[in-house]
Amino acid sequence: MTATENIDAPDLENQIDDDQEVLDEGDVAADYLEELLDIADLDGDIDIEIRGGRTYISILTEDDDASLESLVGKDGEVLDALQELTRLAVLTATGERSRLILDIAGYRAERADLLRKIAEDAIASVRETGEKVHLDPMSAYERKLVHDVIADAGLHSESEGESTRRHIVISVLDS
Repeated sequence: MTATENIDAPDLENQIDDDQEVLDEGDVAADYLEELLDIADLDGDIDIEIRGGRTYISILTEDDDASLESLVGKDGEVLDALQELTRLAVLTATGERSRLILDIAGYRAERADLLRKIAEDAIASVRETGEKVHLDPMSAYERKLVHDVIADAGLHSESEGESTRRHIVISVLDS
């Protein structure tokens, strides 16, 4: 018996369909962003990566990344808006909701590194004092990154608050 004989045919077909949808999503998003860069007269290379069934799109430039800073904005606000517009373009073209992640000039990658450091500092504090630590508000995607770091450390975390005040509270696991 070969390895492929163990795969249920409908499951394999669903996986292939899902992979194709993610690839289509990346193509539509890249086309949309390429057009946006042309309109804004900005140079940038678009990189598409698929990880864990999710499309990650990065816009980078070989020149000074300052040329793309206007697409990031203060605290990534413009980047978040562009990500939502790109998701809307994918929805319009494919009829499917998108969970793609857009990064421009490495902003999200740098932010993820900073969030890991913040989480590690909070973990150390919780372990040292046993007291809960409240982090600053952050987006759902950022909270997910931090929750993962905290879970890997064996501590408990939960999100509290509403809307723009939603934040993470870290504590020791209840015994």
